[in-house]
Amino acid sequence: MYSLAWTTLGLWCMVSVSNSLRIVQYNAEWLFIDHYSGFDCPGTQCTWKNTSEATTHLGYVSRVIDILQPDIVNICEVEGIHELQMVADSVYSKTYTPYLIPGTDTATGQNVGMLSVFPPAVPLYRTEQKASYPIAGSACGYTGAPSTTGVSKHYITEFVLPANNLSVAFISAHLIAIPTDPARCAQREAQATVLRGVVTGYVAKGYEVILLGDMNDYDGSVPDINEHQPLSRVLDILRGDDLENIAQTIPSGERFSDWWDSDNNCNTASVADYSMIDHILVSPGIQKYIRNVFVYHGYDEYCGKYDSDHYPVVVDLKA
Repeated sequence: MYSLAWTTLGLWCMVSVSNSLRIVQYNAEWLFIDHYSGFDCPGTQCTWKNTSEATTHLGYVSRVIDILQPDIVNICEVEGIHELQMVADSVYSKTYTPYLIPGTDTATGQNVGMLSVFPPAVPLYRTEQKASYPIAGSACGYTGAPSTTGVSKHYITEFVLPANNLSVAFISAHLIAIPTDPARCAQREAQATVLRGVVTGYVAKGYEVILLGDMNDYDGSVPDINEHQPLSRVLDILRGDDLENIAQTIPSGERFSDWWDSDNNCNTASVADYSMIDHILVSPGIQKYIRNVFVYHGYDEYCGKYDSDHYPVVVDLKA
């Protein structure tokens, strides 16, 4: 369990008062400091228009991590290991080591990476497997030519959880965006198929599994605050018959992890602008150790903010 304590930073932090392992999924929104010319970020094409804004944003991301004090935090939309190290150096509550293996998204330059207080059991690695789309029975409405795709932004590693000695496959991904676009929906189903193959391989070897990230899609079985229903079968594919979405224990009114100003009016009071597209899926051997699950809504969303346009998804495990 966690309680609040006042720190030397002047922040209320969630401090462990008994043995727990905290894992956080956090899309940090364009965590770029070094200029990426392929997408002009920091610059005209991303949220932060210059290095000063991007550095301020990095400080806000670090503050959230200081408040939550995760043991492992998966970070989406990060440029590289340099930015992860800058966050680690800016956090006072715990000592983190950054881990990242570059992906293949040259269009945006985004990657997924991790900060952890203890090392993974194996170096991060990737799969270059591809899957065909549209998949059989797809309801995405894709009318283009059949094609194949892989998962450009992901990593795979393993942990042995310290107290209970569980061997865990830790799989992170950031799938292609826009839940309602038919072409991207079809590609996302293929990406989910690739990841599902990784999960199945680990389950066959007796591993427990934690699969997390920005899946850019809704879970029809665990509806968010606005009861969005997916075009795709992405979450069903990822879940299979051996993973569960931890969000099922979160009250429906708290199930939102993303803010998108859909009507361009900067109205933060509009519930319609919220959705749940960040997910943590776990196998039964992990699920039985869950002590607490929530989405951290500790900052406001509005035009001109420096916090991320996503909220962190948090799970505490009995360690």
